[in-house]
Amino acid sequence: MPDYLYPILGAVLGLVIGSFLATIVSRWPEGKSVVSGRSRCDSCNEPLGALDLVPILSYLARIGKCAYCGSAIKTDYLVIELGAGLIGGIALFVAPGMAGLLGAIFGWILLTLAALDAQHHWLPDRLTLTLAVVGIASTVFVEEPDITDRLIGGGAGFLTLFLVGWSYHKLRGREGLGGGDPKLLGAIGCWLGWPVLPLVILGAAMAGLLAVFMTRIRGHAVTADSALPFGGFMAIAAFPIWIIQTMRGGSLL
Repeated sequence: MPDYLYPILGAVLGLVIGSFLATIVSRWPEGKSVVSGRSRCDSCNEPLGALDLVPILSYLARIGKCAYCGSAIKTDYLVIELGAGLIGGIALFVAPGMAGLLGAIFGWILLTLAALDAQHHWLPDRLTLTLAVVGIASTVFVEEPDITDRLIGGGAGFLTLFLVGWSYHKLRGREGLGGGDPKLLGAIGCWLGWPVLPLVILGAAMAGLLAVFMTRIRGHAVTADSALPFGGFMAIAAFPIWIIQTMRGGSLL
């Protein structure tokens, strides 16, 4: 297959998968099944037909409103679908073939975790563990980073943020990091290897500062007690690092 077709297929696949990811983000925190039961309007609970579930196009055709009750459809679904499509297209543009597909999977799981953390301050262990396991298993198809760097990255990533969170709690007497953040950085290390973990933390910190700035611009106060989705910021930082790392043959250093 010509290389130029890979990003197109990746984008289309991403849009389809993005629809499922949006369902996960919507249903899972409420304890609902993400694989069974028909999709319904969030406002009127009317079951949605096949034409209502076409990624992007159904939203545009309905002008962002439910066809049954006229209520506005959450833009979260649109953002996740577009994000997943973009991830799939970019990943398979950077690395046509299995390496790109694995990178897309990395990005799709990160997107889901980022959305869950942003909306619910929740990083499910099952999803984080899946990210870590697939990262280690991907060494069967991708040579760099090697298995040693990834395993060290998994351990170092977890221990680094675990110690930071533990130290903060001892010094301040309150939680400074969510319990899922160290696990997520460890899972990211299983993909990117240990040498780039400082860049992930730096990128997350910069994303966090931007989020604080935008929050204040909108007139909302940000205090020491404000909960920020640091795990989501790490997820946002990790995928661009994977892109650069892949384009440079598996290493940033």
